[in-house]
Amino acid sequence: MADHESSVDVTGLLKAWSSGEARAREALIVVVYGQLRSIARRQLRGERMHHTLQPTAVVHEAYARLMAHDRIEWQDRRHFFAVVSQAMRRVLVDHARARLAGKRDGGTLTGWDDVETEVGIVRAPELLAIDDALTRLGAIDPPKAQLVQLRFFGGLSLEETAELLGCSRATVVRDWRMARAWLFRELGR
Repeated sequence: MADHESSVDVTGLLKAWSSGEARAREALIVVVYGQLRSIARRQLRGERMHHTLQPTAVVHEAYARLMAHDRIEWQDRRHFFAVVSQAMRRVLVDHARARLAGKRDGGTLTGWDDVETEVGIVRAPELLAIDDALTRLGAIDPPKAQLVQLRFFGGLSLEETAELLGCSRATVVRDWRMARAWLFRELGR
């Protein structure tokens, strides 16, 4: 993760925020803002040139959604990034729905095949289908659904995902392949 983030006790800030310390919440966003923007930038890298959703807007909207739940009982960094990736998922899915409501082709959103390297472009209707399939995966295999959410909607690398999940990179690679295969099969139906 980011150097500045690792030098600050993110878990300590999260626990202080859970206890109602407003300053901890403000300090946390300063510490993780750069990483959240990087994640959002990776997610939007494949967007067409004049798209309406910017990385800063994704981060701000996700953060605003977190602020709406003032008393989250944060456990640790892993919990925080899981919640943030869920918030980013909701922002991207809501944006796709809004684009579909206003425009027939829905525009494009970024990479399914490899979030890190922009291989593949996902259109808004496909993003909504992925979201639905991911919800079904979550019902039968929550850990794999969380991994997909962190990688695809959270934009985290294999290494970042392994760090957050507390497992090896090899485990993440194996589970990522299995989850993707399941999702591709579901999406092909």
